[in-house]
Formats: sequence, structure tokens, C-alpha cells
Amino acid sequence: MAGGTGIGRRLTVQGWFFLALSLMVLLVVIGSAVGANLLSQTARVTDDLLLRVQPSQTEAYRLQAALVNQETGIRGYAIAADKQFLAPYTSGKKDEAHSAARLRAQLHDRPDLLADLRAVERGAAAWRQDYAEPLAAAVTPGRPHAVDQATVDSGKHEFDHLRVLWAKQNADLAKAVKEGRAHLAHQRTVRNTVLSGMVAAFLLTGLALAVLVRLLVTRPLESLSKASEQVAAGDFAHHITGDGPADLTAVAGAVEGMRRRIVAELDASRDQEEVLSRQAAELDAQAVELRRSNAELEQFAYVASHDLQEPLRKVASFCQLLEKRYGDQLDDRGLQYIDFAVDGAKRMQVLINDLLTFSRVGRLDDTREPVGLGPALDKALRNLAAAVEESDARIDRPGTMPEIVGDPTLLTMLWQNLVGNALKFRHPDRAPHVTVTCDPDPENPEMWRLCVTDNGIGIPEEFTDKVFVIFQRLHSRDAYGGTGIGLALCKKIVEHHGGRIWIDTGVAEGTRFCFTLPVAEEAVEATEAAGGTDTPTDEKALT
Repeated sequence: MAGGTGIGRRLTVQGWFFLALSLMVLLVVIGSAVGANLLSQTARVTDDLLLRVQPSQTEAYRLQAALVNQETGIRGYAIAADKQFLAPYTSGKKDEAHSAARLRAQLHDRPDLLADLRAVERGAAAWRQDYAEPLAAAVTPGRPHAVDQATVDSGKHEFDHLRVLWAKQNADLAKAVKEGRAHLAHQRTVRNTVLSGMVAAFLLTGLALAVLVRLLVTRPLESLSKASEQVAAGDFAHHITGDGPADLTAVAGAVEGMRRRIVAELDASRDQEEVLSRQAAELDAQAVELRRSNAELEQFAYVASHDLQEPLRKVASFCQLLEKRYGDQLDDRGLQYIDFAVDGAKRMQVLINDLLTFSRVGRLDDTREPVGLGPALDKALRNLAAAVEESDARIDRPGTMPEIVGDPTLLTMLWQNLVGNALKFRHPDRAPHVTVTCDPDPENPEMWRLCVTDNGIGIPEEFTDKVFVIFQRLHSRDAYGGTGIGLALCKKIVEHHGGRIWIDTGVAEGTRFCFTLPVAEEAVEATEAAGGTDTPTDEKALT
């Protein structure tokens, strides 16, 4: 059994089936050869009996009948002395020769029966030579009873000897027929026995191969299937052992390796789940802290918009009163100090207002409605009308602009900051020229790409990312006023609507700001996704 198991492990399932099929084919070939040989022998014995021995027996009877005709004819001729009676004798001789030739052809491989034939032929020749021919010569035609009775009686004695030879020939032929029939029956019995044995051996071999395949192939396959189902049902600790053919053993090893990897990954996922649970708890705590911080930010915004601005107004007002009442008593430096104080208070108010505006983007009055970019630009240009007229600026814009979903106030503020920057940072030697374009985004067909291009002083390439950071300035406050929040506010407004903003450095002169906004069908989901990150940005901006 151990050796069989070893062979079973070396062979594959396909090998086992090929082996079983080869054994069955070999058995069929051997059985066909043996069956064909048996059938051939049976056919040979049958042909020998039916085509040679039995016809030889019949032909022997014809030969004997021909001799009897000869004896009858010669006796009648001797008694009647009429030549007509010689006709049976003459035809009998021909029939005898013909039958003897046929017997000799049929019995050419039977020397015992040929010996009987030769004995009959010698006896017939001796009878004719010693009796028939002399008797026929002694008869005178037309003279009956010319032959004496003693001659006739001697011929009868010789013919009786010939009859003894016939009897022996008939007995030997009958014996040959009996032996042939017995041989044929024996061959048929052997044939039927061997064929039945072959069928039984074929069935037993098939049964043995089926049992062997069951033990060495089917049972290991069922065991592997049950083990795999047990693991698939959730029993990952169940070990899968391989047995049987080589390929089934290899499959079992692969499944066991997969089970081990699954168990290892499951353990790792459980560890990761614990880590994630701790992180989720920490995130929940951070969310609570974030809500608390947002509440404090709201309170801070309220304080900044009311309580902080009131002292600044008082500082500015009282400084102006000091200048008005005691201006004639102060020297130029004192007046300058008062101007510095008033200017600082006013700039602080502007800075607080800008910070409040920045912090409120996406948090307060978050409107979602269809907004035409053209009307928003019109409103922004009306707000900048004084600056446009003062700088003698030329503004080119598309005749029609698309509609998106967003906040009209924020979009107006976006246009106002971008166009206002173009007017603010104009080149001293030429009038501002601002160009607004709107086209589908070539990188994303679900977005609009809008650009604001000017011919101003431009922005160095190394500062293209820095300008979008809050409070980042590229120029001194004396050269260009402002709080440094405008472009940071633009970035926050664009991202709040689900787009992005950048500076195109490919222009030859001036600055080109480009930003994308979703088309109306996609704007709601995109802006909701972008709005989810606004609160931390507010915190960072205000802290």
C-alpha cells in the first residue's frame, strides 16, 4: 500500500486516467487478438469438417457407387452378352476416377484416409485386372451364358474383398467426421470459455481501475474539496493536507499556502483594525476638539467684528481729536506720530475685515444656486469702476459666459480680486489691459477653464506658489497697499467650488491667473467634496 501510495503521489490525475485508459486499451487489444485466434481456429475446424471431411464421406459413397455400377455392368454384360450393359461399367470407371481425384484433393493432409483411398483404388484395379477385364474379353456378343458360373463366383469373392475395404474407408471417414465434430465442439467450448473469461477479466479490470482511481484520485480530491469548503466557511485554522496524485498534492499545497497567507493577512487586518479603532477614537476626540475650536473661532469672529473694532475706532477718533485740538501745539514729528497711529488703526480694521471675509468663505451663508459667470463679472467690474476709470484700463471679456452652481457673492468677490490685482499691479509705463477668457478645460471636459491675463509688472516664477499663501507679500506696503489676503481668498473660493487656481508662467509679459470651475451638472457634488475641508483651513488661517 505504501508503494502504491508512492506511485499515486508521483502520478498526476491525468496520468492516472491515461494509465487506466492504457490498461483498458491493452486489455482490449490482447482480448481482440486472442478472440480473433480462437475464431480463426474455430473457423478452420469448421471449414475442415464441413468443406473436406463430410464432403469426403459423401464422395466416398459416390466412389463406392461407381464401383458397384462397374460390378453390376460387367456382370450384366457377362450374362446377357449385350454391349449395352457395359455402359454402367464404363461410366462407373469415369465416376470412380473423378471421385478418387476429388477425395485425393480433399484428403491431401490426411494420410490415414488417403491410405484407405489407395487401398480401395488398388482393390478396384486388382478386381478389374483379375476379373472384370478378362471377363469382358471372354464374352462373345450375342452368345449369352458363355461364361461359366465358377468365373462369376470368383469375381464375386474378389468384389466382396473390395467391399471390406469400403467398410474400412467408411468407418475411418465416419470416425474422422465424429472426431471433427468433437474437435469443433471443443473449439467452440474453448472459444466461449475464453471469450467469457475475457469479458469477465475486462469487467474486473475496469472495476479494479475504478476502485483504484477512487482510492488514489477521487477520495483525495473529495478530501481537498471538503477541506477547502471548511476553510471557505470560516474555519481558517483548519490545516489542508495533500494526498494522492502529484498535481492534487501541489494544489493542496497551494491552497494551504493561500490559507496561511489569508490567516496572516487576517491577523494583520485585525491588528490594523485595532489601530484604526484607536485612530477612529482619536479622530472622534479630535472632531470634538475641532467642534469646540470652531465654536471658539465663531466667538473670536464675533469679538473681532465687534469688540476689537470698537477700540480701534476709538483710537483713530481720539488721535484725530488730539490733532484737531492740540495740532497747533505739536511739532511736525508729533503730528507725524498721530498720523501713524490713525493709519495703523485703519489698516488694522481693514485687516480684521479681510480676515473675517476669509474665514467666512464656505462656512457662513453657503449658498448653492445657479450663477452666471457673466453677471458675477459684471457686478465685480461695477465695484471696480472707479479704479478702471482712474487707470484708463481696457478690459476684454467673452460675449457669453457659462452658468455654474455656486455662491454668487463669492464668485463676484473672486472676479473682483483677480481684476483688482491686475489694476493694482499695473506697469507704470502703460495702461492696464485685462483679458478674460473662458473655454472648456482640455484636461477635464467636465470643467471650465477661466483665465485673467494682464500686462502688468508680472510675478517671478519662483513666487507663483507663494502668492496664494495668506499674508504673503512680494512688495512692501509702501509700494503697494493691501493685507496680503486677496489671492489666498481667491484660492479658497475656487477650491470651495471644486476647482483649482494657478499662475500660467507661459505668458511673455504680465501675469495670467487661471482657474477651473465645474460645469453645472457636476458642480454640486464637487463643491460639497471640496467644502468638507474648509473648516481646518479656516482654523489655520485664523491661527
